[in-house]
Amino acid sequence: MGSSGSDGSFTLTDDQQAVREAVRELALGEIAPHAADVDERERYPVEAQQALAKTGFNAVHIPEAYGGAGADAITTVIVIEEVARVCASSSLIPAVNKLGSMPLLLSASEELKARVLPEIAAGDAMISYALSEREAGSDAASMRTRARRDGDDWVLNGTKTWITNAGVSRWYTVMAVTDPDAVRPSQGISAFVVHADDEGFSVGHKERKLGIKGSPTCELHFEQCRIPGDRIIGEPGTGFATALATLDHTRPTIGAQAVGIAQGALDVAITYLKERRQFGSKLADFQALQFMVADMAMRIEAARTLTYQSAAATERGDANRTFLASAAKCLASDVAMAVTTDAVQLLGGAGYTRDFPVERMMRDAKITQIYEGTNQIQRLVMARNLLR
Repeated sequence: MGSSGSDGSFTLTDDQQAVREAVRELALGEIAPHAADVDERERYPVEAQQALAKTGFNAVHIPEAYGGAGADAITTVIVIEEVARVCASSSLIPAVNKLGSMPLLLSASEELKARVLPEIAAGDAMISYALSEREAGSDAASMRTRARRDGDDWVLNGTKTWITNAGVSRWYTVMAVTDPDAVRPSQGISAFVVHADDEGFSVGHKERKLGIKGSPTCELHFEQCRIPGDRIIGEPGTGFATALATLDHTRPTIGAQAVGIAQGALDVAITYLKERRQFGSKLADFQALQFMVADMAMRIEAARTLTYQSAAATERGDANRTFLASAAKCLASDVAMAVTTDAVQLLGGAGYTRDFPVERMMRDAKITQIYEGTNQIQRLVMARNLLR
């Protein structure tokens, strides 16, 4: 994972540097050329999915035992960051594959892992994560989706919302209430794996979004949805604990996505400042703009370092991993919003048009402050970890 010392310092390994270079080349060659069209037409980035699957960058985190690359957490965030530099929608392919599969890796039986994970690793299928509902967003424990035993099977009823890559994914990790009378609602929730072909499962309404338009976000409907009994992840009642543990592992990936978006916007702004002339000088010669660029780069570097640090801490199981995961996600997403807004400003009128990618990056950045826990929730998580 990068030689990460007990003092928290780290350097990237040669392998991690090589992965960055490989993904950057792939992103520039096969993902970037389609990014504007993906956004404009609100279409799924099939070119990105094919390119990532072909090179094995679609789900690098899956262990070698299930046909994956077995990449560590820092390598995984590097992949997501580099794809997000050119297309945030496409970066959700590796990010959501990790989000959807992490509950399995943490808590599923060996048989269930062997059933689902090789398909994800091979790029033959993707897996989404279904926790939120219309009335249970930040307060996820108040979900209403139910699962009840019926003979050897489980039967699910309810609706999930805001499901990233819904309809494209073949597998779905779904949280549902199995014990409505549990003393604490969170202890009555279990996790399941549902397949797109399961009886009673359907994909519903697609959201019309501000950004990440290439990644479909839809409702999922479960109407007497019957799944085999062995598709439960871990023991009944452990689903919410698994969901929270998953977020420790995946909030750094949103930090990485945010860092990538911000870096992409800074790259565009720097190129523009070096080329554009006003008042007889290059924009790059104006100190006011130099200071803006310096601040943007400084904040990106801080966010990147914290993101890698949090990824390493989660993988090691450090005591402060939950704090760091929330801190990385929160800082990086706030930085992405600020940096992309400044990038639009630096390009002036041109930045406000769709002829340049910075307006798309600004729209894409906004969601990183909202999903996988709003930044208000992240601050609550951090405070609770500090004060308990």
